[in-house]
Amino acid sequence: MKKKVAVVFTGGTISMKVDDRIAAAIPALSSEEIMSMVTNIDRVANIEIVNFGSYPGPHMTPDKILKLSKDVQALISRSDIDGVVITHGTDSLEETAYFLDLNINPSKPIVFVAAMRNGSELGYDGPSNLSSAICTAISEEAVGKGVLIAMNNEVNSARETTKSHTLSLDTFKSMEFGPLGIVDNDRVIFYRSILTHEHIKTDAIEQKVVLIKACVGMDSNYMHYAITQGIKGFVIEAMGRGNLPPAMVPGIEAAIQNHLPVIIVSRCAMGRVLDSYGYEGGGKHLRNLGAIFGGNLNGQKARIKLMLALGATSNINAIKHMFEQNDYQ
Repeated sequence: MKKKVAVVFTGGTISMKVDDRIAAAIPALSSEEIMSMVTNIDRVANIEIVNFGSYPGPHMTPDKILKLSKDVQALISRSDIDGVVITHGTDSLEETAYFLDLNINPSKPIVFVAAMRNGSELGYDGPSNLSSAICTAISEEAVGKGVLIAMNNEVNSARETTKSHTLSLDTFKSMEFGPLGIVDNDRVIFYRSILTHEHIKTDAIEQKVVLIKACVGMDSNYMHYAITQGIKGFVIEAMGRGNLPPAMVPGIEAAIQNHLPVIIVSRCAMGRVLDSYGYEGGGKHLRNLGAIFGGNLNGQKARIKLMLALGATSNINAIKHMFEQNDYQ
């Protein structure tokens, strides 16, 4: 018997065509039009179309993502649904996918998919990516691997994947560890799994979380201002192994004194942060002050995780455990 897959359409380039009046791509394709281009998919799966919206990637918001998470949870709770595929804009896909990876503890595959070329361009990749995502969603081997991203015949983990290029069809990469598997001849072949899957169960999120990228010569002015404006948490993309200019340290101290979590990640594309350096502003100094280290998460994902963590608890030690349990046990 063929499995049933719910395909949730949220928008993105996969649903766009060029409007000749403005000479730029805009949302234009309906979910039915997109599915009609995925030829012969009815041979491998029954499809249920779910229209969530038609949002460009930058138009997604935390509230929309939380609603999507609840809708997907409801879908996978249905006995007649074997997997869920979600179309999404590439600009924010990694954040939404990681949000669902943390917020849902799925017993069925959840697969994100997108397109880098719109429906008016030569080589429109939407239909082929969508067919790969559906094939992934019906694979027994996809169960238990967390939320996945299927693009360009590769399957990656939402936890590890980032958009690495503004144009390339293979933009979504796990640059540090490589893909979990590939889609070959309509079959998913997995080469590895992820050892641990984190789950933050919460129906609420804290949106007042800011992301700051550290650069040469930065000071604490913005952090001091943000504290006065009621910001509830900070994610700092530090330099290298997790180090900051000394002038940023007073801002870190002020946040911690106000019982606000400060998460340290790296602005580097690969590698984890660690308390290797003991000079002023070095990782050891920041950890001694009470900063929390975010492993090898990038800034945007650490922000998503902190929003969920603060939605679940205001206890700094509990939040610290959520971020450091796999790196500092």
